[in-house]
This record gives sequence, structure tokens and C-alpha cells, in this order.
Amino acid sequence: MDTEVIVVGAGPAGLMLTGELRLAGVDVITLEKLPERTGESRGLGFTARTMEVFDQRGLLSRFGEVQTSNVGHFGGLPVDFGVLEGAHQAAKTVPQSHTEAVLEAWVGDLGGDLRRGHEVLSFTDEGDRVTARVRTPDGDTVELTARHLVGCDGGRSMVRKASGFDFPGTAATMEMFLADVSGLELAPRMIGETFEGGMVMVGPLPGGITRLILCERGTPPQRRTAAPSFEEVVAGWKRVTGEDISHGEPVWVSSFGDATRQVTEYRRGRVLLAGDAAHVHLPAGGQGMNTSIQDAVNLGWKLAAVVRGRVGEELLDTYHSERHPVGTRLLMNTRAQGLLFLSGPEMQPLRDVIKELIGYLPVSRHLAAMVSGLEIRYELGGGDHPLLGLRMPNLPLTAACGATSTTELLRPGRGVLLDLGDNLHLRRRALGWTDRVDIVTATPRNPTEGDLANTAAVLLRPDGHVAWAAPGCHQDLPTSLARWFGPARTA
Repeated sequence: MDTEVIVVGAGPAGLMLTGELRLAGVDVITLEKLPERTGESRGLGFTARTMEVFDQRGLLSRFGEVQTSNVGHFGGLPVDFGVLEGAHQAAKTVPQSHTEAVLEAWVGDLGGDLRRGHEVLSFTDEGDRVTARVRTPDGDTVELTARHLVGCDGGRSMVRKASGFDFPGTAATMEMFLADVSGLELAPRMIGETFEGGMVMVGPLPGGITRLILCERGTPPQRRTAAPSFEEVVAGWKRVTGEDISHGEPVWVSSFGDATRQVTEYRRGRVLLAGDAAHVHLPAGGQGMNTSIQDAVNLGWKLAAVVRGRVGEELLDTYHSERHPVGTRLLMNTRAQGLLFLSGPEMQPLRDVIKELIGYLPVSRHLAAMVSGLEIRYELGGGDHPLLGLRMPNLPLTAACGATSTTELLRPGRGVLLDLGDNLHLRRRALGWTDRVDIVTATPRNPTEGDLANTAAVLLRPDGHVAWAAPGCHQDLPTSLARWFGPARTA
């Protein structure tokens, strides 16, 4: 075979997946049909969970100075994300182009093979391999073979269509504009402002650029073969707000709709989907890119373990069983936000009620965690420990090597068995997995407070989710290690 995995698409999901696979030593070829990065800002910033994910891989420092904030919204109604104790603040103004540049550099450092200007024309799942026909920058057609192929090629995914994945949902009912413009001096409307004729958002970007989003009610979706003109944005902005922005200089103009769709399965044989290839939705709360990155982190270590022969193909079934429900909730909350944000005056009574409910701390915390991606609990079964299935937040620890944290321990992309009780018997039971799992004896710096209080040990998957904890899990440690990391190494 030419490689172990072919990743189609070099957006955030494809690059993150490539990096995760390379951390595990998997041979990957990443194919991107565009000859170079577009440089378009697209998705802005990261949610708190993506900040955690990047921190777990040591990537945050590569972004330089990042503006963060706890100010957020749900359907245009302000929500204080500061109620999420112990979580990162969200990054607000990092353009997707910068995110892709950082991830591409990381992939390069890990020895990734990124081939731009290579378009996948077709592929065949042959049962024991996937063969892809690829057009090269020279116009030649070559064949590449791999054990698995992953489509990270966006909402119009060629991989999804060619594999026949079912993609049910609702078609777009309206068209909206997004534009990055220089030379404007508009008051920020970071969480949007509703007018009789629609909704607008205004946010500052680096370099004197202003991000505009225009949602004008009653604008039917169009089948475009090219980007909309800036004149269309100017006219719509005038109709909705009464403001004249014609003196601005457009940097980039695009359109999008409110289509909501999700594939019924994230895997078909040796072909898998991640990111927008698996789910499309209204970009409410900036959740799309973040969910796509987290898809990749969930899939990466599992696919690596299967490719390495450490576990059977059934581990890949947990990618669907864990991430499909996350995608379903994503579609639910973005549709709800769209109704609140983009409907007319008839929705105002409901907006008023929800605004009142947000004033209650449990409601505010619930909505903030939903939009941030911090509410996710994978249904792992096997116990009632309160951490089981949740992501492990950044918690300070003291180990034999000195000060560390749960986040630092996850940086190599391996499993972590955290022994909090200096239990030699526990550590001996895990010795057969030390080629895949790091065993660390440590104590929390705040032992009576926080997430690790009254916990003797936890097993962390490479994606940072708790796979086993004691006391409270019905399965013993070797059973859980074998479930997630394969059989113990024989002497």
C-alpha cells in the first residue's frame, strides 16, 4: 500500500486528524484539491473545549497572543460563559486561515505528507483496502491505496456522495451574507442585533478588517456558481439597518444558508467522515469548526490503534456511537438558535421567556456548556463515577517529576493512567499496556476540591475523556484497558 490512511481535505478537521494520526506514528497522505490555503477568515475563534484540545496537544502557544472572552450568546441572547468554572475562556478573533496555518505547521513538524493541488476523482473500498484515483497538479491521474480513507472535505463532500452516505435533513430556507470589509467604522455587534427586516452582526478582525454577517428575512436561497457581489451586501445592509457601507473595501464575500443535515452513519466499511462532511448546520455560536476539530480528535487515536493492529475494527464503531449524538445535539441547538435569532417579531415572546430563564444560574450554565462543547459525556457504561465519559479539565498535579497537570500529561497523544493513591498493585495490573498508556503517580494540588476529589485513579483516553475511574467503575482496570487500548503486551 502507498500509505496507511488517506485524509481527503486540509481544512481544520483534516489537518487535526492528520496530526493526531502522526502523533501515533501512522503513515498518512493528506490530499487537498486547492493548490494553496485560501487565506479566507471563515470560522472565527475557538470554543472553550477546542481551547482545551489545543492545549492538550501543546498548540496554544503557536497561535501567539489570543484575545479571549467569557461573553457569549444563545440565539442572540447574552450568556455569561464565565459560569463554567475551571474552563478556558473562548478565543474570539482568530481567523480560520490562521488556525489552518498553525495546524499545517504542526503537521509538518510531525512529518505529515500534505499534497496540495491533488483532487480525489473516485475511490473504491475493496474490502481490505481503499484505492483512490487522484488528479495531480500536472493533470496526471494516479492511484493511491490505503487501509482507510477519511473524508474531511466539507459540506459538499465528494467522499460522502461517492460512498452513498445517507444525508437526511432540511434544505436551506434563506440566504445570508458574510463579508470581511476594510475601511468601515461600525459599532461592534458581537452577538448580533435584530431589526424588523432581519439580523446583523459586526465584529472587528485583525488588520483593520470588519466582519459583517447579514441575515435578511425573506431572501430565498440561490444556486450560485460564484460568490455574491459586495453590492448585494451593501443593498441588503441598507434595507435592514438603514446604514450605508458602500465606502468599504471588500476583502472577501460569501453566502451561506440554514440547511441542516447529518449523515446516518459516520463510517461505511473503510471509509469514514469527519467535520462538515458529516454534518451541516447554521453557523450559530461558531460551533461548526470546533465540532469538526473534536470529531478528528475522537477519531484519530482510534483509527491509529486499529491501523497499528492493537485493537479490532470494532473500536471504530465507537466513533459513530460517540460523535453522532454530538452532531445531533449540535443540529438541535443551532436550529433553536436560528429560530430565536432569525425569526420575526412573532418570536419575541419566546425570546423574552428564554432571556428570563438565562438569568437562572443552572440554565445559563447548561446553555454555555452546550455551545462550548463542555457538556459532552460519552455513554461508556460500566459504572457511576461522576467523571466517567466526561472530558478531563486542566487540573494541577504534583508528581515525582515535579509540577504537572492533566493537560500536560495528554500532550504525547497517549492514554494516561493517573494513580492518585500511590497504589503499587494498580500500577502492576497496567504494566502490559505501557507501550500505549503512560502510568503516572501524582496527587492533586487541591486534593479535597474539584473534579478529582474522592477519586483514587482515572484512566484517560488520548482525547482526554475519562474511560475508567475508581472507585465507582464496575469493570476492573485490565478490562477497561483492553477495551480501549487492545490486549496486554505479552512478555
